[in-house]
Amino acid sequence: MSVAIVSGCRTPFGDLNKSLSSVSPSDLGATAITAALKRAQVDPTEVSLCVMGQVLYAGEGQCPARQAAVKSGIPPLIPSYNVNMVCGSGMLSIVNANNHILLNPSDIVVAGGQDSMSRAPHLLQIRSPKAMGNTECKDSMVHDALTCPFNQYHMGITAENVAEKYGISRHDQDVFAELSQNRVKEAHKNGVFSDEIVPVTVKARKGSTLVEHDEHPRDTTLDGLSKLRPCFKTDGSVTPGNCSSINDGASACVLMSHDLAMSRGLDPLGYIVSSAMVGCDPALMGMGPVPAIRSAVEKAGWTLDEVEIFEINEAFAAQSVAVVRELGIPVEKVNINGGAIALGHPVGASGNRIVVTLLYSMARLGLKKGVASLCIGGGMGIALCLQRAE
Repeated sequence: MSVAIVSGCRTPFGDLNKSLSSVSPSDLGATAITAALKRAQVDPTEVSLCVMGQVLYAGEGQCPARQAAVKSGIPPLIPSYNVNMVCGSGMLSIVNANNHILLNPSDIVVAGGQDSMSRAPHLLQIRSPKAMGNTECKDSMVHDALTCPFNQYHMGITAENVAEKYGISRHDQDVFAELSQNRVKEAHKNGVFSDEIVPVTVKARKGSTLVEHDEHPRDTTLDGLSKLRPCFKTDGSVTPGNCSSINDGASACVLMSHDLAMSRGLDPLGYIVSSAMVGCDPALMGMGPVPAIRSAVEKAGWTLDEVEIFEINEAFAAQSVAVVRELGIPVEKVNINGGAIALGHPVGASGNRIVVTLLYSMARLGLKKGVASLCIGGGMGIALCLQRAE
């Protein structure tokens, strides 16, 4: 039995403390879920399960996935749950939805991802009394999403490690970053993302604002990128211009069996052929997509040469360049409309976003075989093989 992704969409991605910063992750998720259900011609009462990736939970209340589901009109009698695989969370929700449908062929499942990095609170541990002295206030966004728990350093240091080990120069990284920005700029100019983006209404005391476009893309030149200072090591090569940004956003897909999709007269965006999850050295976490993609492609019975298009999350240009080189795939097939360096990386949503982007690209270009993959903090990788027709 094949599992179909019958619809998918995402919100625009807002920058840190900018247009979407006042919107809760569950409200962002509900916006994406509502639109995905409408596109799939599925009434919320027909949903059997909702799975949402999310990384930053602190202060957002019990089970934000359930909050998003109920806000989108899914009845309270329908279960929901969150998954946290750091950057892979939004893709893991699709894997879990796929596995659920294989066991329950008549079910319809929503799988998505949501995060507001802007709303992640600072944490002060005062439950145990301290006799004297200062108490550390931790930034939960940096601590829970961006810091390696094994080496106790920022994800940016893992990118520096990759650059050093794999010989990725500062110039290599800046060239890749410029390419990502230029591709996103061209995609926006040509309305490429219009099919996948649903606007978000942001309410305020003086009225409402409609956010319709990604906020992070920049007019960037190689010369401008080359002048930026390293941000993780004084003698390093990773800069604010050649790594992904900190963002808010959500994405959602609707999945069901092929037979159910056909009986409802739907034209699926694509089918899940295989998936893979792997571990790798936490100090080189950015290389996780290499073994993950190789494993998923092998399970699909494909070769890398057969894959027509790749969406590989751009956590950092250093690891993106290294992954492309290690796999031996042409950059012309990778992130053809740009990636997270330009679009942004709301950690719980990105894994779902790249699947949505990939499927719309395949439909627009008439491609049949695609692969989506992400590196994962703590040293992991996840990948999906997708095809347009069963």
